[in-house]
Amino acid sequence: MKRLQFLICVLALSCFVSSSWVALAAEQDTHSTITVFAASSATKVVTDLAKKYEANHPVKIRLSFASSSVLARQIEQDAPCDVFLSADQIWMDYVSEKHKIQAESRRDIVGNRLVIVTPANKKLAVTFEQGFDFAGSFTGRLAMGDPAHVPAGIYAREALQHLGWWNSLTNRLAPAENVRAALKLVELGEVDAGIVYFSDAKSSAKVMVAGQFPENTHSAIRYPAALCVKANPDAKSFLDFVAAKEASSAWITAGFIPLAP
Repeated sequence: MKRLQFLICVLALSCFVSSSWVALAAEQDTHSTITVFAASSATKVVTDLAKKYEANHPVKIRLSFASSSVLARQIEQDAPCDVFLSADQIWMDYVSEKHKIQAESRRDIVGNRLVIVTPANKKLAVTFEQGFDFAGSFTGRLAMGDPAHVPAGIYAREALQHLGWWNSLTNRLAPAENVRAALKLVELGEVDAGIVYFSDAKSSAKVMVAGQFPENTHSAIRYPAALCVKANPDAKSFLDFVAAKEASSAWITAGFIPLAP
């Protein structure tokens, strides 16, 4: 009798667990999944916007952050992606040429600024003009995104070359895999100076802005976004949301520059 009662309990429990899984699966089935690949510099604001969007829509947004170059190459290799947000036009052009995005969906979302930062406990006086000895104004290495492929590093190289500072710094660079990694080197005091976006500097209490590069020293910093070629139909609504005027306050708070429609 006891054995029979035990088997009945086990059967009842298994039925309960099975029904729970069925209910959970049914609930999950009602939620579409949107996969977003976004530049690492947009990590916080895109995460916040995704949470806000999920709260009002029956979707699950899966986020992947890295350097735009890394994400573009993943998209090229057919990694599942619905929305791509790049930190520059170069890598969006790259996936477009590979026919991996829906060209008609492409639009510039926000802009940014390029700044020099130091650890918060160190000061650095910089004059943004040719002839200024930037290399001699600090010791050690200069952290920046790898100028071979990271957008922030590409912008930084342009600015340093424009000001005539590049040649004196090439053997002192600390190239990072993305701009957030460059910021981390400055935060940890591993370097005395770094070049990042203003939005990155604003996100950290551990760094100080020593100055902003004039806009005419580098290409305009623009963040284009687009739907990937096999995007979930629900992804367009999310892309529209992050580009809409209603989202501009979140971008501004994070240190980005909204662009006129």
